[in-house]
Amino acid sequence: MDLRRLAVLAAALAALAGGWWGRGAEASIHTYDREPFREVGNAFLLSGGSEGIVADGADPAAPASSFIKFVNVTFWRTPEAAESHAKMAHSTGLVQAILFEAADRDNIGGSAYGGQRSICCTPDLAKLEGCKQGEVIRRPSSDDPDWPYVLDTHFSANYLSVKLEEEQVHITKTGMYNLFFISCDPKLRGLTMSGKTIWRNPGGYLPGRMAPLMKFYVLMSLAYLLVMIVWFSQYIRFWRDILPIQNWITLVIALGLFEMTLWYFEYLNFNSSGVRPVGITTWVVTVGAIRKTVSRLLILSISMGYGVVRPTLGGLTSKVLLLGLTYFLASEMLDIAENVGTINDISGKARLFLVLPDAFLDAFLILWIFTSLSRTLEKLQARRSSVKFDIYRKFTNALAISVIASVAWIGYEVYFKATDPFSERWQSAWIITAFWDVLALVLLVVICYLWAPSQSSQRYAYSGEAADDDDEEAQSLTKGDGEVGMVKIDKDRNVGVSNAFSLEDEAEEDKRE
Repeated sequence: MDLRRLAVLAAALAALAGGWWGRGAEASIHTYDREPFREVGNAFLLSGGSEGIVADGADPAAPASSFIKFVNVTFWRTPEAAESHAKMAHSTGLVQAILFEAADRDNIGGSAYGGQRSICCTPDLAKLEGCKQGEVIRRPSSDDPDWPYVLDTHFSANYLSVKLEEEQVHITKTGMYNLFFISCDPKLRGLTMSGKTIWRNPGGYLPGRMAPLMKFYVLMSLAYLLVMIVWFSQYIRFWRDILPIQNWITLVIALGLFEMTLWYFEYLNFNSSGVRPVGITTWVVTVGAIRKTVSRLLILSISMGYGVVRPTLGGLTSKVLLLGLTYFLASEMLDIAENVGTINDISGKARLFLVLPDAFLDAFLILWIFTSLSRTLEKLQARRSSVKFDIYRKFTNALAISVIASVAWIGYEVYFKATDPFSERWQSAWIITAFWDVLALVLLVVICYLWAPSQSSQRYAYSGEAADDDDEEAQSLTKGDGEVGMVKIDKDRNVGVSNAFSLEDEAEEDKRE
């Protein structure tokens, strides 16, 4: 079935895209604990961070609110490197901090005669570029000759460490800023660094690409609150006629409201402190994993006809619960890896290891959902339950539209990522994350509309299928009086037969599934 294949593709790609576009594990206070430099070409390099920063206002006399500050940054070299220099030597090793805007990335490094690009100046490049041998190649930006910004730190004598002077760099241009610590001295192999850098935007410590999400979560919390008020007012009004499935819908709405509110306060704390406490963030992503798991199990249960064409899930209950537990664990591990932390994202291999199980489970869930929906629709059509069939048809259409929207959005994500490898469109990147939350809310609203509490709720509940043929009874009453009794007798006899076959069919179906 083409729709099922589309659903599987959407689930797999959505989970993989989620690995790219998680809420992020970056922090605006980057802490380094003896981080090692790695060899890249002819240089030793350590990434100090990358964040979008919004420039200060036009008033130059106002205190700097957008800046990058270096605090207690200390470089450590190996004892062997230190002992190779005399005690009275002045400069025995150079480490440079290079800060540049993504648009100026080509101003760092160069190549001689079209060969391999080098970060550090070589004898040939010194003749061509006019750079100083043993230092990073830097060409001034066309917008500001002082950028890329370079801070030099020299080791003295045979000391093991040297401290970079504390400095605060004022950001006057909005952009994606990258910080690298680089050494071109081959004797400084094994170099490490400790300390921290503080990155700040005008509105606080929240990274530029994440800042819009704080307002987004306020709006999402209000949207969930509105849904909760409307739903709960109906729930209280018709509490005597509530179906089991409507209790689960209430739980999903509550979890959604709780999750959006927690995300807002987590971002608010991050914005004011500059760090993401592990405990708080873990709690938030756990609530999110529970909400996603319950939401998927709700859709699966509805698709199986729980409370409508079958009173329970029967032998499938244990399988559904096992799948839910497995999905929760996979989602929890992936969300923790993407959100809990301070500076460094997890490696690509580790992320792929966590994304693949989540993608597989999502694909399996959607395949199961559409397979179950197909069977439920066939049952309702065979039993001529027109009211229930109409509800499920609308539900199927809504799911199909959400799948198509997901596939289209995944295509946009791939395009967005492929055409922006240096995150220069960071100011609009927040919509990638926001879309999935909005889509989940829209689908929930559709479910709330279709299964809203009402005085006739029990009419659509499972009742041995005796009440399923409302339309048939209504039509029979329009016939002559002589036909009414005959129709009634035939109907009662058929109900008993259909009940017997219905129970047998459901038991057989449970075994197959």
